Amino acid sequence: MSVLIDTAAPATTTKSERDAKLDALRERLDDAVAALVTGEDWRRAMEFAARFRSRSWRNVCLIWAQHLAAYETGQTDAPTPTYVAGFNQWKALGRHVKKGVHGYQIFAPVTARFASSTPSDASSWQRLPKGARPGPGEVVRSQMIGTRLAYVWDVSGTEGADLPAQPEPPRLLRGQAPHGLWDGLAAQVQARGFHLLTAATAAEIGGANGLTNYTARTVHVRADMDDAQRVKTLCHELGHVIDEPAARDAAAHRGIAEVTAESVALMVSSAHNLDTSDYTVPYVAGWATSVPGRSPLDVVHSTAERVRSIALQILDGLDTAKTGDGQPPREDAA
Repeated sequence: MSVLIDTAAPATTTKSERDAKLDALRERLDDAVAALVTGEDWRRAMEFAARFRSRSWRNVCLIWAQHLAAYETGQTDAPTPTYVAGFNQWKALGRHVKKGVHGYQIFAPVTARFASSTPSDASSWQRLPKGARPGPGEVVRSQMIGTRLAYVWDVSGTEGADLPAQPEPPRLLRGQAPHGLWDGLAAQVQARGFHLLTAATAAEIGGANGLTNYTARTVHVRADMDDAQRVKTLCHELGHVIDEPAARDAAAHRGIAEVTAESVALMVSSAHNLDTSDYTVPYVAGWATSVPGRSPLDVVHSTAERVRSIALQILDGLDTAKTGDGQPPREDAA
C-alpha cells in the first residue's frame, strides 16, 4: 500500500473521488455505531475508548470495527489492537509496516492558516495562501477546515525495534479504589467551586449514591459504600459538575445528563483498571431508554464525543497511575 495515503491523497485523485471515500468512511462509522446494540457492547466500546483516548470517538469506532473485522477474517491474532499509529510515526519509532498489511482508515484533520491584524474581530481573519507570509503585525492561527482520509496500523502489523515497556498500573482488589483517585477527583470538584460533602446514607440524598446541587454548589457522596463505589460515584458527580451547562439545556431530559455522567465515570475508571460494569451497564441502559423520542443507541452515540472530552479533562488533571492511551510508548515518555 502506498505510504502517500498516510499523509495526503495522491495528486491524481479527484475531489469527487476523495469525497466518495470520505462518504464511504462515514457509512462505515455509522455501521460501527449501529453495532452497539446491547449494554455489553456499549461497555466494551467505552473501555476501548478509554484505552485509545488520544483518538476522537469516531476514529475509535472505526479502528475498533476494522480491527475486529481483521480478527474475524484471520488477518490478526488479537481481538483488539494494542498500539495504533501512522506510517511515519512507526518509522520514527524504528518500526515499519509489514508488507501486505492494510491500515485502518480514519478521519484526519485538514488545516489552513489564517491571519489578522485585529484578532479580536472574528470577521477580520483571512486565509493565507499556501506558502504566503503574514503582513507586518498580523497574528497567525491554524484552523481545521475539513477532513481527509488517513491510515493507521496496529503494532501487530509492524516489525522492527522493540518498544519500551510501559508499566501497568496494579490490579485492584475487590472493593478498593485506585491510589490517589479520590483525592484527585475531590480536588477537581472543589476547584470548580463546589463543596464536597458526605451523606451518611442514601436516605439523606433522596435514595441516590451521590447528588450534585447546582444551586447550592454542593456534591454529596454516600459514606456507607465500598471505596471503589464511592470513587466511581464521585467521578460520576464530577461529570455532572463539568457538564453543568449541558445539564441545564437537558433539564427536560435527565436521561441524557445521566448517560453522559456515568459514561464519563466508566472511562475514567477504566483508565485506572477499575471495573464498574456491574453497576454502570444497567444504569446507562435504564437512563438511555428514558429520553422521549430518542432511541438508546442515538442517546449513547450523541453523547459519546462529549463524554470523551469530559473524561480527558478529568484524566489530564489527575496525578495517578493510568493505563496507556493507545499511543506507542517512547523511551522519553517518563
